[in-house]
Amino acid sequence: TQSFGADLQATIDLIEKKMGIFAILEEECIVPKATDMTFKEKLYKQHLGKHASFGKPKPKKGARFEAHFDLKHYAGVVSYSVDGWLDKNKDPINMTVATLFKNSKGNNLLAYLFREIGMEEAGGGKKKGGGSANTISSGHREQLNKLMNTLDATSPHFVRCIIPNELKTGGKLKYNYQI
Repeated sequence: TQSFGADLQATIDLIEKKMGIFAILEEECIVPKATDMTFKEKLYKQHLGKHASFGKPKPKKGARFEAHFDLKHYAGVVSYSVDGWLDKNKDPINMTVATLFKNSKGNNLLAYLFREIGMEEAGGGKKKGGGSANTISSGHREQLNKLMNTLDATSPHFVRCIIPNELKTGGKLKYNYQI
């Protein structure tokens, strides 16, 4: 049996488990005076120096944004800025708009994308257990759980292709297939 999260399990746990990034984000969303920076400080307090996949980025001159934390995994390090995370996480899709998209007659792609939207997926004011409002991160966690259940229930066969551009030149790639 293939373990789909094996390569990233430590990082997945950091993101979605108890006291992980999403849990802290959801907690901060219900604290009245919380800010993106209080969220960042809670992340540091919980994970900095305690979790191998979490790091504090070094300032980079000329960077497009200020990075607040790094996630490390087998493919490399990804830097994130927490600017706007609280507002974005608390902003569920408007059900009226979602219903319009779902019932769209002139745009088949839009109707297809929103075909299964319901109150739970849209956040539509419905409450989760524990009394907190449904957030974007809780919806993401639910979708991830459904995906993993589906993958665990199947016997897929796939080829993972890693194409490094070690020469840093366009059109020249080294292929390495793993089955």
